[in-house]
Amino acid sequence: MSLFFAACSHTDEAGHAHDAEGNHVTPSNEAPRLDYTVWTDKTELFVEFPVLVVGEQSRFAAHFTVLDKHKAVTEGSVTVSLIKGEKGVRQTVDAPSSPGIFSPTLQPVKAGNYQLVFDIKTPQLTDRIVLDDMKVYASMDEAMRELGGEEGDDGSITFLKEQAWKMEFQTVAAYTNEVYDVVHTSGRWNVAPSDYQSLIATSNGQVSFQQKSLTEGSVVKKGQVLMTLQSANLTSNNLQSEYEKAKADYTQAKAEYERKKDLFVSKIIAKSDFEEVERKYQVAEAQYEMLSNGYSNGSKQIIAPFDGYIKSIKISNGGFVNQGDELLTITSSNSSILEIDLSAKYASQLKNIQNVWYQPAQGKWSDLVQQNGEILSTGKAVNQNQPLLKIYAQINEGIEMPEGSFTKVDVAFGSKAKAIVVPESALLEDYGKYAVVVQLSGESFEMRNVTIGKRNGSEVEILSGLKDGEVIVIKGAFQVKMASMSGNAPAHGHAH
Repeated sequence: MSLFFAACSHTDEAGHAHDAEGNHVTPSNEAPRLDYTVWTDKTELFVEFPVLVVGEQSRFAAHFTVLDKHKAVTEGSVTVSLIKGEKGVRQTVDAPSSPGIFSPTLQPVKAGNYQLVFDIKTPQLTDRIVLDDMKVYASMDEAMRELGGEEGDDGSITFLKEQAWKMEFQTVAAYTNEVYDVVHTSGRWNVAPSDYQSLIATSNGQVSFQQKSLTEGSVVKKGQVLMTLQSANLTSNNLQSEYEKAKADYTQAKAEYERKKDLFVSKIIAKSDFEEVERKYQVAEAQYEMLSNGYSNGSKQIIAPFDGYIKSIKISNGGFVNQGDELLTITSSNSSILEIDLSAKYASQLKNIQNVWYQPAQGKWSDLVQQNGEILSTGKAVNQNQPLLKIYAQINEGIEMPEGSFTKVDVAFGSKAKAIVVPESALLEDYGKYAVVVQLSGESFEMRNVTIGKRNGSEVEILSGLKDGEVIVIKGAFQVKMASMSGNAPAHGHAH
């Protein structure tokens, strides 16, 4: 997000200062007060302070907000510097005076235009904010003459940082993005065929589940023993007997192989005799390894080949199976197939699909291009039983929705265009008309009517009412609206 700031000047009643606990108070002096709001890609700074005058102390109320989740900075240090060339004054405070608010003090020594620099350091981030052309006045009278008197009410909504920090609140700058013509439809989640695996019985035996909670939908981990096959009580095809025989045959064949190998190296036996012994040894080794794979205490273990969940179980606990019988099917969620329904009137557009937006979880949007997915196939015909065309897309991300469930889908066709867009969550609707809450400065907001255009997944095109880069509220907008209607919101010069 590009650096942006706004400033206004006003007398004491038009601004607010903070006491040691961070509470807003009305100053007793008559010094005009300034406030600035600056956004970086990490933080928002809303700072208030008395106008800078030579020899006078100016105490800053620097409200720092982490933009991610819009929470107050509760630890770390802030250094404020007033710099001209290589000279200036500076002060560092090592902790906030109250959550989110740092209160350094500067006393300028010479009039002129300076840079006002804020450096914040916390365990999670560092950031620097620079305000250019910050004027230091030679006297308070000069400042009063230039900045004038009290500002009138501009009609904006006051919503305090302390209120926003205590709730789910988020802002973002309106931005320009590509938009498409879309068809709003629905789709159904299916697991990709490559993510299925059926496990079969590798021997005859009685099935014993290794977990009481082994049911369809159970989560399994790679290498986890799911069930065992026991054949100790069988008179034929007894796994333990076969294992012991294979082990004995392997041991004997190995010893014979090693003995004949030495004789062959010494050229005592013919090559054909050695190759026959070697063949028998390899057969015995393969047979033994096959039986010993998953063998434990007279039973054969059935092990999960990957992380996933059980889609179906074909046998009950205690049942008998023959070698080769299907036991259960495991599936993962590494990728999914999205089956999209589309009206037949869009058949001519199927070769011109640009993107697909879908919901991998309730209320969350993703798109095919960003997740490196692809269109696998598109339907070519419809009939009485299937009046809609089908589009199959491979989705390469984890899907939280259960298999077979439906999702909202936006299918993009045609050419793209550039437009100002905002997240769908920023819109407030009232009888078919839309508005957004624009943040004018740190604690000043405005309800702005907008005209919307195309919807591409979670983004909505703004045709009028908003400029690129203006900061809007995308979480908490309704609370700001209610504050404007309640009549209880403090005025710009509030105290509490």
